[in-house]
Amino acid sequence: MSPLAARTAASAPHVCLDDDGVAWIDQTNVKVIEVVLDKLAHGWSPEEIHFQHRDLSLAQIHGALSWYYDHQAELDAEIERRLDAVDAQTPAGEASPLSLRLRLLGHLP
Repeated sequence: MSPLAARTAASAPHVCLDDDGVAWIDQTNVKVIEVVLDKLAHGWSPEEIHFQHRDLSLAQIHGALSWYYDHQAELDAEIERRLDAVDAQTPAGEASPLSLRLRLLGHLP
């Protein structure tokens, strides 16, 4: 599916959902989870995320983070599922650097 294909408004400003229920920042090709990972993995503030992603407005970034906090349990579960999938592809006994960092920071179990 095209990233800008049929989307419906979500419960936060500047966020919409595609047919699969994936949250996107409105009028962009950026998923909410991408902004959340920048915040969690790098500890970036909304201003730093804006500096790193000039195509996103601060309002869009705050909207994405607002949606995240309203749906934190389900999005954290999706992040953990993705990290587990990456870790499963790494050599036995090793975890990805991102997985280790998020776990050390207490963002994931």
